[in-house]
Amino acid sequence: MLAAVLSTGAIALAGCNTSSVLSAKETFKQGFVIDEETLALVPPGSSRDQVLLSLGTPTTTNVFDSEVFYYISQTRVRNAQFLKPKLVDQRVLAIYFDEAETVERIADYGLKDGKVFDFVTRATPTGGKDQTFLAQVFSGALGGPTASSVLGR
Repeated sequence: MLAAVLSTGAIALAGCNTSSVLSAKETFKQGFVIDEETLALVPPGSSRDQVLLSLGTPTTTNVFDSEVFYYISQTRVRNAQFLKPKLVDQRVLAIYFDEAETVERIADYGLKDGKVFDFVTRATPTGGKDQTFLAQVFSGALGGPTASSVLGR
């Protein structure tokens, strides 16, 4: 009888600890996580091979007038173990090459106030052929805005 009471009490106490399961917030980072020290290894003027050695294979590439490497990352947060993770941030690191296959410039795109924003130059892009690609990345992944609303058109 005493054993039954003790085991019932242990089960009841174990059930009281569900608050830690329900409030267990988790953060998931996927893709290329931007690191200032790593970016310092590929300043403008670096070769294409140096970029590949330092940053690895890009998530995707694109060729307009010259080649561009895109490294895409996402941050998702799950507030409880049984909930689906929610996308809270997405970044696109773009490495632009010139005709000589050296780094011309670097851009770190994300959303700020609902618009595509370059965190390196601290400005919204005013034009460019890769804006359609960026609009598709941000509008598709974040689910809400259309490509035209992301670009402010």
